[in-house]
Amino acid sequence: MAFRFIHTADLHLDSPLRSLAMRNGELAELIGDATRQALAGIVALCIDEDVDALIIAGDLYDGEQTSMKTARFLASQMQRLHEAGIATFIVRGNHDAMSRITQELILPPSVSVFGGRAEAIERDAGAFPVAIHGLSFAKPHAPESLLAKYRRPAPDAVNIGIMHTSLAGASGHDLYAPCRPSDLHDWGFDYWALGHIHARAEHAGQHAVVMAGMPQGRDIGEAGEKSVSLVTVHDDRTITIEPRATSVAQFARLSVDLSPAATWREAVDLIERALAEERDRTGAEHLVGRIGLTGATPLSWQLRRDRDLLEAEIAQRAEGLGRTWIEKLEVSTAAPGAQAEAGSADPVLELGALVREDIVHRHGVIEAVRELVREVRDDLPAEARGFAGDDEAGFDAMVDVLLAEGSEDMLARLKSDMAERS
Repeated sequence: MAFRFIHTADLHLDSPLRSLAMRNGELAELIGDATRQALAGIVALCIDEDVDALIIAGDLYDGEQTSMKTARFLASQMQRLHEAGIATFIVRGNHDAMSRITQELILPPSVSVFGGRAEAIERDAGAFPVAIHGLSFAKPHAPESLLAKYRRPAPDAVNIGIMHTSLAGASGHDLYAPCRPSDLHDWGFDYWALGHIHARAEHAGQHAVVMAGMPQGRDIGEAGEKSVSLVTVHDDRTITIEPRATSVAQFARLSVDLSPAATWREAVDLIERALAEERDRTGAEHLVGRIGLTGATPLSWQLRRDRDLLEAEIAQRAEGLGRTWIEKLEVSTAAPGAQAEAGSADPVLELGALVREDIVHRHGVIEAVRELVREVRDDLPAEARGFAGDDEAGFDAMVDVLLAEGSEDMLARLKSDMAERS
C-alpha cells in the first residue's frame, strides 16, 4: 500500500501588506485573504486525494504575529484534516520562531510539531514503515547548518526529512540553516521536504530533495504559478512527485510594446489584448498584473502626463476581463526621436537632453533626492519600507530610477503644456 503526502511550506498566513494597501485597499484585502484560501485549498486537496499526511516545512506564520484569528483559522483547518484521518507534520521556520501563536496554539492530536531537538516519528504504511524526521528553529536565526543534528536513516524504513533551510543561499532570502543539496542526498533520506526559499525546485541526485516553494505569492516579487507537491511512495519504494497548482491570485509581469500605437485608444487596446492573453494563460482564480509600457510612440508625453487616467481606463478593461487586477503601471515609453540633436529647435527636447546627461548626475541633486526618500521611508512602518531596497545598493538603484522617471514625467508635462498652447 503506497504512502502519499502533500508537501508545502512558507504559507505566511495573514502576512501584512501595508505597502499594497496604500495603493489599492481592495486588492490588498484580496491578497491578504489569499494565504488563508491557499491553506484551505491545500487541506481540501489532501482530503480529495485521500493522502496519509500533510507536511509543512516551516513559516506557517509571518513574524511576530499575535492575532488569535490566525490561530483559530489554522486550528480549524487542522481539525478538518484530523477528522479526515490525515496526519500533519510541522517544523517551525524562522518566522514561526518569532510568533507567539507558535507557543500558544493548541492543535488536534493528529498534528505533530517538531521541537528544537531532532526527532523521528515512525508510522506503518503497510508495505513498509515510514520514519518522518524533523527539527524546528528554536530562535529566529540559524546561521549554522542543522543537518548534523538530524538522526541517521532508520533501517528498513522510508525516511522523510523536513527542514527549513536556505540551502547554499538564494537571492532575496537571508541565510538560514545553510547546507548543500549534495549533503542532503548523502544523508540517505529517501525524501527531503524543504522550505524557506519561495520558488519551487527539485534538486537532482540519488534521492528526492524538494524545495516546496510557497503556495501563494504576496507581491510582484513572488510572481508566477505557485504549487504544492503531491508525493507518492509506491510499494516498491520508488517516489513520484506531482506539482499541484494552489495560487488563488497569481502575480505576473507584462511588458507591452506601444510602438504600433498612434492613438490613445490603440494604446489601451494593445494593453487590454496583452492582459487578455495573460488571463487565458493563468490558471489561478485571480490575475494580478504589473504592466510595463515600452516602445517609441508619439503618445509617450500624454501617457506620462495622464497616467492616472490611463490607470483608470486599464483597470476598467481589466474588470471586464473578469478577476483581473492591475497592481502597478510603469511607463517607460519614449517619443520618436526624443533625443535632442545639435541645433534642435525644440526647447523641451534640448532640456531633456540636458537633464539626462548632466543635471540628474550632479552630486547635489542626487543627495537631495536621497535625503527626501529617506525621510519618506523612515516615516513609514517597517513592513512598508521595501520600496527603498533591501540594502544601500538597492536604495541607490531605486533613487536612480526615481530621478530618471521623475525627469521624464516633468518633461512630459512641459511638452503637453506647450502642445496645448500652440
